[in-house]
Amino acid sequence: MALLAGMVLSCTGCDKNNGKDNPGTGSVTLSSEDFNFTFEEQKRSYNIEASADWGIAIEGNPEWVSVTPSGGTKGSSSFSIQILKNKLSDERTAEIVLRCGTARKNFTIKQGVDPAGAEIQVPDGYKLVWNEEFDVAGTPSTDRWWYETGAGGWGNNEIQNYVKGRTPGGKDIAEIKNGILTISCVSEGSSVYSVRMNTNDSWQYGWFEAKLKVTDTYGAWPAFWMMPKNFKTWPGDGEIDIMEYAIGTQGKNKVSSSIHCNAFNWPAGTQKTHVQSISNAATEWHVFALEWTASEMIFYVDGTKHLTFKNEGGYDKWPFDAPFYLKLNLAWGGNMGGSKLDPLPAQYQIDYVRVFQKK
Repeated sequence: MALLAGMVLSCTGCDKNNGKDNPGTGSVTLSSEDFNFTFEEQKRSYNIEASADWGIAIEGNPEWVSVTPSGGTKGSSSFSIQILKNKLSDERTAEIVLRCGTARKNFTIKQGVDPAGAEIQVPDGYKLVWNEEFDVAGTPSTDRWWYETGAGGWGNNEIQNYVKGRTPGGKDIAEIKNGILTISCVSEGSSVYSVRMNTNDSWQYGWFEAKLKVTDTYGAWPAFWMMPKNFKTWPGDGEIDIMEYAIGTQGKNKVSSSIHCNAFNWPAGTQKTHVQSISNAATEWHVFALEWTASEMIFYVDGTKHLTFKNEGGYDKWPFDAPFYLKLNLAWGGNMGGSKLDPLPAQYQIDYVRVFQKK
């Protein structure tokens, strides 16, 4: 089909074979044809000459690439593409949509892999579907996480008041620095403040993994766990505790994994749980994982299996055929934190959280 005069978006340095041009009025010239990036974190700027107001966006909003600004006016200007480090073993791509006037063209960003080997080791038979590496300094993104707030004991006689990452006095207690998220439990005035944060996304089945460093502070109770997206009743709808650590009740260097449902729960003393001894829980990093399928759950510490829970059928024994979301929190005192309380602050550190599902 022949294009009408003046309805072509021409781009010097663009992918001429992309095949996704849309006719319209407008033209731009880009300073570079290079949209290929190495595995490393990097930022690259592009000059643009536009015949009309222009806009640029990344399809699907992938978290590893961003572009700023999102547009400009007629004439000379520029935009930058920011790429996070590719820790995977596979090349990744993203589509940029560039608009000028009413014309549009797509380009493909490609990022290579680390020739020395990927940092993220994918479990056999799975693929990475979601990950949080805490690479961006500051506070966790609310596009990915939501906070539970309030006090009241949370059903376990806990002492802390959960806040949205900052105390009333202005102290950040969910803070990312040097690729590490630190959740702090602090006292301020007569109150104790901490954080309970949850993923916006949820998943049914998969491999769920986090690299964590807990605390040997008496009274502290850090956890990495899961709750159902469509929660209505506890314990009926289920709870999955991948990692809990509290030296006040479990002892030093002893972590536990548990599940709760109608047939198996801690108030009845019937919960399915196992306490695993590890070395240097609070001074070294350890990896805690759950493999959850339709037939069973298997819990791991540093790659070693320590608890298996089988699907025996029926809602009371297995309400786990539904989406669950991930949770990170640092409780204080209560049924598991214990009555012995060290001086605050206490800190819980998270290097990454990753979710894999069957290919």
